[in-house]
Amino acid sequence: MPIENILSQAKAAMAKAVDHTIHEFNTIHTGKASPSMLESIAVEAYGSTMKLNEVAAITTPDARTLSIQPFDKSTQQAIEKAIQVANLGLNPVARGATILCPLPELSGERRKELVKMTHNLAEQGKVSVRAARREAMDTLKKMEKDKEISEDDQKRAEKEVQTQTDTFTQEIDALVATKEKELTQV
Repeated sequence: MPIENILSQAKAAMAKAVDHTIHEFNTIHTGKASPSMLESIAVEAYGSTMKLNEVAAITTPDARTLSIQPFDKSTQQAIEKAIQVANLGLNPVARGATILCPLPELSGERRKELVKMTHNLAEQGKVSVRAARREAMDTLKKMEKDKEISEDDQKRAEKEVQTQTDTFTQEIDALVATKEKELTQV
C-alpha cells in the first residue's frame, strides 16, 4: 500500500471525526432554535423506531420556536412523547396538525452543563482523531519492519500524520471555543 493512500485514509478518518463532532455540537441548543436539535430523536411509529426527521418536517418559524409538522397525523402523539422522553428540556404543544416546541431560557446552571457536555463531545472527537493517527502510525511501522518502505520514508510519513492530527485537533478546539461562547452568551 503506497504511503499516499495511508495518509489520505488517515486524513479522511480524521475529517470524519471532526464532521461527527460538528454534528453532535449542532444537537446542543444554545437558546436559538435549530432543526438539528430534534432530527435524531427516536420516534416509535409504524411498528418500528424511526428518526423524527423521517416522520415529520422540522422548521423554525422564529429564533425561539421549533415547529414539527408530522407527515402522517397518526404519528403526532408518538412524536410528542418522543420529544418529552428525549430530555432536551422542551415541552411540545399540539396546535392542530402542528406541534410547537418553544425553547425555554437557559439557566446559568444549564449553560454550565451544556458547556461540560460540549467538552465531552469534543474529547470524543479528539479520541477518534487520535485513533486514526494510531492506525496510520501502526501501518507505517509495519511497512518499515516488512521492508516495504525505508526508515526515512516512514519518519517523513509519520511527521505528516502528526501534522494532520494536530490540524484536526486544533479545529476541534476552535469549534469548542465557538460553541462555548454561544452557550455562555446571555
